[in-house]
Amino acid sequence: MGLKAEEISERIRKEIASYESELTVDEVGTVTYIGDGIARAFGLQNALSGELVEFSNGVFGMVQNLEADDVGIIILGPFTGIREGDRVKRTGRIMEVPVGEELIGRVVNPLGQPVDGLGEISTAKKRPIETEAPGVMDRQSVKEPLQTGIKAIDALVPIGKGQRELIIGDRKTGKTSLAIDAILNQKGKGTICIYVAIGQKESTVKSQVEALKKYGADKYTIVVTASASQPAPLLYIAPYSGAAMGEEFMYAGKDVLIVYDDLTKQAAAYRELSLLLHRPPGREAYPGDVFYLHSRLLERAAKLSDKLGAGSMTAIPYVETQAGDISAYIPTNVISITDGQIFLESDLFYSGVRPAIAAGLSVSRVGGSAQIKAMKKVSGTLRIDLASYRELEAFTQFGSDLDAATQAKLNRGQRTVEVLKQDVHDPIDVEKQVMIFYALVHGYLDSIPVQDLKQYEKDLYMFLDNQHPEILQEIAETKDLPAEDKLQDLFKEFSDSFTTVGTKNSQENQ
Repeated sequence: MGLKAEEISERIRKEIASYESELTVDEVGTVTYIGDGIARAFGLQNALSGELVEFSNGVFGMVQNLEADDVGIIILGPFTGIREGDRVKRTGRIMEVPVGEELIGRVVNPLGQPVDGLGEISTAKKRPIETEAPGVMDRQSVKEPLQTGIKAIDALVPIGKGQRELIIGDRKTGKTSLAIDAILNQKGKGTICIYVAIGQKESTVKSQVEALKKYGADKYTIVVTASASQPAPLLYIAPYSGAAMGEEFMYAGKDVLIVYDDLTKQAAAYRELSLLLHRPPGREAYPGDVFYLHSRLLERAAKLSDKLGAGSMTAIPYVETQAGDISAYIPTNVISITDGQIFLESDLFYSGVRPAIAAGLSVSRVGGSAQIKAMKKVSGTLRIDLASYRELEAFTQFGSDLDAATQAKLNRGQRTVEVLKQDVHDPIDVEKQVMIFYALVHGYLDSIPVQDLKQYEKDLYMFLDNQHPEILQEIAETKDLPAEDKLQDLFKEFSDSFTTVGTKNSQENQ
């Protein structure tokens, strides 16, 4: 049965009344050049620096160069499907990444997309990858220790919450292990960790993620990875993405530890993009703004004022040297930006001193402010002992006769080196560190053979856990050493029991 004319006209009136017109205006340009992770586009006159743009095949890019005739765009994904003449449109959004607690325990790429096969991440918030660093009045001084669990760092080059401490050294000297151990030591301390892997092999990143899972550190860690097989733009933005994720927690009043491993590869990726975009090269073919590349990243690490919630972001950037040359361009740049550096020496590493921290070239410009009172008391002479030992060691290799004082210095130096050695993925609580250093500086180790020191240390920790947990508790609560007579009695009791064990072991060996 057909509709009547009145019904038809009534329906049309209703449709017209409910019709809403949506006019969308997109600013669209045309790709004029494509290749090696970058594109040039004509027609985007109002584009902003750092703005996200979308190509016709759905791949995103970020505006990097603003020039008279066109814009230079770095492509954040595969660029093989983009052709000259393709359309590219502005999004009106500055480059941003998802942030929030939903990212904790996940492995993501620099765009915040999951790459761990555990499904999508639904976050309510996003942050621009580039933000202004907190100003002078928004910060407070670094005065709270961030314990790494690594004896050589916590005693010699302490790191405080909000500090930027550079780790520098040649390839294969144990740099990444230090970062993983520092992350493992944050378990139960309320610190959120972000590990940014830049330009590493995917198999290497996988092994680091497995280590974090094995020790339960994945529960408070975000891993951002831009592997060596990824396009250069992703390697360039990876540290900024990690910093944006960390800032979300810092401004919420929480403590964050962020590791950039390593900035040498980020600088190389940036150099590649800059030269393709025809920016003028300077020293070692790096563009003139490569200092700004790292300074605007590392300045975002801070200990915020109480007014802003007193959150902190501690940055541990990595730089790789060639044959120990710390006077090269990138190392000197990052050294001048950070609050100290930990230098890892190949010779020490290959001679079995691990972590291979060169005490003479390593420094923390925060120093004792980032140590508890007990650690300051027991670690004060360690650096001098090590320095004088290295000097004496060079002289005594000629085999000359030594007086008693020189021999005593050598013996103390050998024991200092041995005590500072530590197994990988075995962070030690600061209270236990204080006790072994107390034994060292007060001469309790002078009579122990160097080869037995590892066993002595292990037995001491077991003795403290089982027989005298109240000593460790007192250090943890007061941040200071217990009374001198109490410590003397404790070490006398332990030395007697250790001697018995040592004699028993030697008898068994015979």
